[in-house]
Amino acid sequence: MKFIEDLDVRHKTVFVRVDFNVPLDERGEIRDDTRIRASLPTIQYLLNKGAKLVLASHLGRPKKPDPSASLRPVAARLSALLGREVQMAPDVVGPEVDRLKAGLKDGDVLLLENVRFNPGEIKNDPDLSKALAKGIDVFVNDAFGSSHRAHASVVGIAGFVPVKAAGFLMKKEVDFLKKAIDPVKPYVAILGGAKTEDKIPVIEALLEKADTILIGGAMAYTFLAAQGYGVGKSLVETDKFEIALNILKKAKERGVDFRLPSDHVLTASIESGTVARVADAYPLPAELMGVDIGPRTVAAYAEIIGRAKTVFWNGPLGVFETPAFAKGTMQIAQAVAAAKAVTIIGGGDSIAAVAKAGVSDKISHISTGGGASLEFLEGKELPGIAILDRKVA
Repeated sequence: MKFIEDLDVRHKTVFVRVDFNVPLDERGEIRDDTRIRASLPTIQYLLNKGAKLVLASHLGRPKKPDPSASLRPVAARLSALLGREVQMAPDVVGPEVDRLKAGLKDGDVLLLENVRFNPGEIKNDPDLSKALAKGIDVFVNDAFGSSHRAHASVVGIAGFVPVKAAGFLMKKEVDFLKKAIDPVKPYVAILGGAKTEDKIPVIEALLEKADTILIGGAMAYTFLAAQGYGVGKSLVETDKFEIALNILKKAKERGVDFRLPSDHVLTASIESGTVARVADAYPLPAELMGVDIGPRTVAAYAEIIGRAKTVFWNGPLGVFETPAFAKGTMQIAQAVAAAKAVTIIGGGDSIAAVAKAGVSDKISHISTGGGASLEFLEGKELPGIAILDRKVA
């Protein structure tokens, strides 16, 4: 796979697929520009080398043009960050977009409108891919977070552009996630979140790599209930009991220390926002549900994390959006930050958790791609990466 340092981009029109899928508030203003800033090294490098840039991204999941999902706020923020004007295209492709592309001078930046405004994007439509490639000399993928999707602006366009490479963010993502695939031991994986099903493939992969897997979040109650423990009103996926028991069996056979919470912060309802009690014995009260790991679990998990040389974390360990139920997740974030290890946060809510804990700058790598990072760890080929090694037909 080529990287942008391998290319001569002077006077070239470079199409850069970025991931500017930023959160917007109810007024349409950007709440967090982390993803924009993450691609600044690639954008600035190409501009310094005399390239003309065409940037493309999705925002949200619109199926047709929707003003509330426009990338115009992103163009404004990027202009401020770069200290130069970023032109905003009125569409994804078409005569006016072609005119704007053709009029670019060295050092100019054009941002296309939300690629998902065009239905051909998610279909990887060859006509859209060809139109995106019109007038383009070089294709650069810097959108790791979108690279598990075979979409037109990620994969299709690359089939029509002879020169292609990965940007700095893509390179950083791949290099760090490889450290989670071929880790320095002891290797500790922390997995949380609500749905067991979402994590099954990555748990299966981690059983081959990790020394210890620490489980939290609502997912833990499916594993506990599958073993016959009474978990009160906690969220349980009864249809995943067989899978959960099989995972526990495999972990035991392979000598993986598979940890479940030993105590639980309980509430009568998430909406109440208040803690009813902390319990460390089963069955949990029938009228209560688990919403966070308890202090004994935090202490045990933190001790294990402190001995690790590699840590991968995906998914909060409780309903951390509610302050009363966030303590466990925050303390684990602090333990990960304090570890003398390579620490990797696998996207999604885990990013918000370390940000909320104020320790983002103490993490070795925070992945911009939740789904992509999990699929990479599972050993799947990501279409947006694989295409960079293929020649144009």
